[in-house]
Amino acid sequence: MAAAARGCGGVWRRAWQRGGGGCPAPAPREQRAVSCNARGGAVPAGKSGLAPWVPVVGLEIHAQISSNSKLFSGSQVQFAAPPNSLVSFFDASLPGTLPVLNRRCVEAAVMTGLALNCSINKKSLFDRKHYFYADLPAGYQITQQRVPIAVNGRLSYSLCIDNKMSQMVTKTVRIKQIQLEQDSGKSLHDDTRSQTLIDLNRAGVGLMEVVMEPDMCCGEEAAAAVRELQLILQTLGSSQAVMAEGQLRVDANVSVHHPGEPYGVRTEVKNINSIRFLAKAVDYEIQRQIEELENGGTILNETRAFDSKLGCTVPMRDKEGKQDYRFMPEPNLPPLILYDAKSLPANVNHQQVVNIDWIHERLPDLPSVKRAKLVEQYGILPEHSFTLLNEDGLTEFFENVVKQTQMKPKKVIGWILNDLLSYLKQHSLTVKESPVSPFLLADLLNLLEKKEVSSTAAKQVLAELWKGEGKTPLEIVKEKELELIQDQKELEQICQAVIDGQKNEVMAIKAGNRKVLNKLIGLVQRETQGRSNPVLVKQLLEKQLSE
Repeated sequence: MAAAARGCGGVWRRAWQRGGGGCPAPAPREQRAVSCNARGGAVPAGKSGLAPWVPVVGLEIHAQISSNSKLFSGSQVQFAAPPNSLVSFFDASLPGTLPVLNRRCVEAAVMTGLALNCSINKKSLFDRKHYFYADLPAGYQITQQRVPIAVNGRLSYSLCIDNKMSQMVTKTVRIKQIQLEQDSGKSLHDDTRSQTLIDLNRAGVGLMEVVMEPDMCCGEEAAAAVRELQLILQTLGSSQAVMAEGQLRVDANVSVHHPGEPYGVRTEVKNINSIRFLAKAVDYEIQRQIEELENGGTILNETRAFDSKLGCTVPMRDKEGKQDYRFMPEPNLPPLILYDAKSLPANVNHQQVVNIDWIHERLPDLPSVKRAKLVEQYGILPEHSFTLLNEDGLTEFFENVVKQTQMKPKKVIGWILNDLLSYLKQHSLTVKESPVSPFLLADLLNLLEKKEVSSTAAKQVLAELWKGEGKTPLEIVKEKELELIQDQKELEQICQAVIDGQKNEVMAIKAGNRKVLNKLIGLVQRETQGRSNPVLVKQLLEKQLSE
């Protein structure tokens, strides 16, 4: 599908401003235009006399496998444990220690491969990737360079057009491979003492490296693809994928070229730990490369880092002299053999093998399926289903409210997204930390649906519930005297008083300007402190104005 997605490769201009620390800032998004070709790559419109540029973005994503122990040792996996408290002899690479493969990590990789439409290799191999760094005690990493566990997959993701949730386009990125590998330790740099400390707690933790083909063209697409992958991993339980804890780290490969020419020299932006920073880093790097080339410079094949404070990428090390990792087969690990229902040997101990079909049968509904079911079951808009799934725990909250209220789901979703979610974001809380439970919100919406309170009063009750004082909605309504006025004669008197005090508005209404009636309804609502039914008030006003 050919579609335009704002921000994807926009008109990459020279109109940069100098940012803090000497970093050039990309042109404002309003100044960009975009056109996407059939394969999904964005082709920026060219400037007068200059050919357009085609940005190309590929991603390498390291997801920490959700497992109690490490990939090749029995050491526990725990975030923020005291330094070097979770290190086995193997993790420290003491002589004579041997790797023992973690079955849970293999199953997680197979599950992820199946969810990403990959072909699972029944025979995969482990390799040693040699390089020296202080937090890699063995001097090599065990990975799967030659024959990884999964290959040739695809990931579909959606993004907004012109930042409008109501206009979304679905795109697909190819998955080259998924490989199992060890994580390294962590280097802690103490600049004041000019020394580096090493924490090996993370050394040997199981990772899945998901390699995406260069099918994306901007930061927005890269961010959308990673967010969808994150949701899939969390749904599967194969990774918690919490970026703030380093459980999902992204390396972005970025290059630009003219249409019809070979891909340009790429740079790699390493270890991006936020989806928002990923979008900014990719867009900045595209802008930087085009600026450099249009000024007659060249792009270096180098590794860069994204400085989130300055909003720009900075050089780390060049890759012109290609590093020889001296890959070799891992001599201490035999080939990893997986089975399916057809190839499974008879009388085999199922605890000793990994059955691909058995895992496939137990895959949960993926985010795309969940969204479709939400739209079909509750009649909500597709864009609302994206918001429900993007906020952890919000889908369950919504469904629990729907089960306990008489209000239609289409109305409930408005209260969830417009009111509850805004409160949560305003106070930087997660859904699970909300002081308003699904039961309390459902109780409040039932009062509204029974016309015992107005929508204005319901919002006041929600504000009181947010204080977490343990009161029920009905108790708050009685305490604050927020019940709807049931005495019609009292309402008629209030409506007449408003009409008598707004002669200009009355004249406008009688002259045919019916929109002014909304102002009178609002004045009645103010007089009653939100305790009047707007529908009834409108009927009374129309009756009195026609007399």
